Amino acid sequence: MKQSAARRALKRIVNGVALAMASPCAAACWVEARLTDHGEAVFAFWAQVFALLPGKPGMYLRRGFYRLTLDSCDPSCYIGFGALFSHRQVRIERDVYVGTYGLVGSAWLHERCLIGSRASLLSGGSLHELDANHRWTPSDARRLRQIHIGADTWIGEAAVVMADVGPGAMVAAGAVVSMAVAPRMMVAGNPARFVRSLEPAPAPPNDAAKEVGKEGHRETLLV
Repeated sequence: MKQSAARRALKRIVNGVALAMASPCAAACWVEARLTDHGEAVFAFWAQVFALLPGKPGMYLRRGFYRLTLDSCDPSCYIGFGALFSHRQVRIERDVYVGTYGLVGSAWLHERCLIGSRASLLSGGSLHELDANHRWTPSDARRLRQIHIGADTWIGEAAVVMADVGPGAMVAAGAVVSMAVAPRMMVAGNPARFVRSLEPAPAPPNDAAKEVGKEGHRETLLV
């Protein structure tokens, strides 16, 4: 019990130090947000710097930076090496995991969701459009759409997601999701298609459970 309390206290201290160290960088991002219209050049610079910091210290510093710059970021989340948030319009709830080299645009990551390594969460599917000369226009922050990754969802390695994923769903490794995924569904492929339902198996009837208990008791007596 004492060790657990000491560990919690140590984590609070380390989180506080990380916030203090990241605050000058975050302050530059705040100034940029005040002085520009959707400007994110300074934010992108520091996000890339923090992405490349190794080990546990790097994870604490990344989390500290994003706690100060994103719309919201819970201190219990994990953000792996090389993981990068390309926009400030992100909400990270408690116990979220973002794996190594994950790339996140504008997204709401609900509690306990798992984002696999090298997965890409895009800010919707309308970031570019064809102009009058039939050329693709640059990305425009005004066309960002915040996607929702539901609670207890698992996004597999190298998946590309540009639409909402419901709670408890699973997106298989390498899948490309361009349409919303229903809760507790597994999808795979390019484009992603339904694979199976992830509903929990029903509990056995009470009578069957009693019979199993009787059989176990009978075997114990025979032994």
